[in-house]
Amino acid sequence: MKISDVLSTSKPTLSFEVFPPKTSDRYETVSAAVEKIAALKPSFMSVTYGAGGGTSLYTADIAANIQNSFGVPSLAHLTCVSSDKATIREKLDMLHERHIENIMALRGDLPEGFDRDQPRDYHYASELIYDIKNYDPSVCIGAACYPEGHVENEHKSDDLRYLKEKVDAGVDFLTTQMFFDNNILYNFLFRARDIGIHVPVLAGIMPITNKTQVARARSLSGTYVPTRFLSIVDRFGDDPKAMTQAGIAYATEQIIDLLANGVTHIHVYTMNKPSVAARIMDNLSEILK
Repeated sequence: MKISDVLSTSKPTLSFEVFPPKTSDRYETVSAAVEKIAALKPSFMSVTYGAGGGTSLYTADIAANIQNSFGVPSLAHLTCVSSDKATIREKLDMLHERHIENIMALRGDLPEGFDRDQPRDYHYASELIYDIKNYDPSVCIGAACYPEGHVENEHKSDDLRYLKEKVDAGVDFLTTQMFFDNNILYNFLFRARDIGIHVPVLAGIMPITNKTQVARARSLSGTYVPTRFLSIVDRFGDDPKAMTQAGIAYATEQIIDLLANGVTHIHVYTMNKPSVAARIMDNLSEILK
C-alpha cells in the first residue's frame, strides 16, 4: 500500500521509524525489535539506510518483512550522495524485487574517509527523486524537511526554495526532522504553504529517554531544546526509568498538541525500542480512533 494513500484519509496517522543493524551479528536482535513494533499495527513503518549504503540490503529485507509478515505498509530509505547512478539503479531493482513501493529519498551524508573532491553523480536529494520517478513513476516518494532550516543552509528562505525543488521533482509527502517545540513546526508550515508546498507533512517526534540523546540531537541537527524540556532532563536524566517515563510523557504531550492543532500525521523515531512505541500508542489509543 502506498503511503500517499495512507495519508489521504481524514483519520490521524501514527507511524514509526526503525533502523537496520550495522553488522550481521546484530540482525536477529534488531529484527526481533522491529517485529514487536510492527505488531502494534502503526499506520506505516520506515526503515533507515546506513551511511554509504552499508546496510542497504538489511533495509530492503526488513522493509519487505514488515509488509509481508505484518501487513504494515513500509517505507525504505535510500540515500544517494556517495553512490553513482548505476549503484542507485541496483538499489531500486532490489527494492522493486521485494515489492516495496514507498521510498524515502535522501541526500545522506558522505561516509568518513570519502574523497569530497572526486566527481559525484549526486549532490542533492532532488536529483535522486528525478531518477526514482524516471525509474518507476508509480513509486510513492517521501523526502525530508527541516523546520529549523538545514544546518548547511545559512538562510531559511534558501532552505525552503530547495525544499520546493524537491517537491516539484515528484515528492508525495514530507517528514520533518525532530523538533521539541511545536511552535517551530507551526511557523514552518505557514512559510511552506505560503510558497506553494502543499503535500502532506509528517511531524517527526523523538521521545528522549536518555539524557545523552539531547546532546546528540543538538550536535547532529542544531535543534532548539526548550528550557522546559532541559529542566526535565536535569531533574530526571540520571534516573533511567524516570527519564524514560518523562521523555515519553513529553513526546505524548507534543503529539496531542499537534493533533489538536490540525497536524494529523505523526512519525515517531522509535530508536528500535518497542516499549517506547507501545507506550506512546497506548497513550493515544482513544485520540487516534
